[in-house]
Amino acid sequence: MTDPIDLIATLRRPRLLIRAARFGQSDYNRNRDLKRLIHAPVAPPPEAALRRLIAEEEVLEASRREGAAAYSLMRHIELLIAMMAEARLLPRRQMPA
Repeated sequence: MTDPIDLIATLRRPRLLIRAARFGQSDYNRNRDLKRLIHAPVAPPPEAALRRLIAEEEVLEASRREGAAAYSLMRHIELLIAMMAEARLLPRRQMPA
């Protein structure tokens, strides 16, 4: 199983998408936004939430690249915001000595 932080670190998305997501961090509300984005009655722990967000974002990224009519730029930005915010809630990894 791949570490979610490693997955986020290797994402290659357009600079404008990433900048918009970083800008939106201040308005992120986990209880309100996360439940809506992953269609859950309660917000799961950050690692579980991050895995679901990554899976959903991968689908949107494929739609973006294909130029699909159903692609939603706003949803893509919202998912990236949530991914960044949830990643910050994960415990810090210890570096090997």
